[in-house]
Amino acid sequence: MLIAGVLCVCAAVVMAARGLWSLSRPVSPETTQVVMRTVAPPQLAAAIMLAAGGAAALAAPRDAALPVVGVCVGVCIVGAVGTLAAGSWQSARYALRRESAATSCGGACASCTLACR
Repeated sequence: MLIAGVLCVCAAVVMAARGLWSLSRPVSPETTQVVMRTVAPPQLAAAIMLAAGGAAALAAPRDAALPVVGVCVGVCIVGAVGTLAAGSWQSARYALRRESAATSCGGACASCTLACR
């Protein structure tokens, strides 16, 4: 129980640090930077879930250790991984849509021959 709690809290700290680092970087139009910045909120949400699971594992009484670790920490870990996966997928879709919209015209609308509108 102590090991699972400490691992969850450590993972939460690492996840929160990565999310805050991504948010503190300057915004640039590169697709990679856009994806890293849009993944930051799901990273912070996953960090909160992992911290809650770690806190529950550390605060649980010894006689209830197995159910707490099995259910509470397991649900927090699965929720954090699911949140991060869904957020990453949505962020990648957003960045690809943004990139394809930017390359279709290139900003030179006066000389563009595409019939976009």
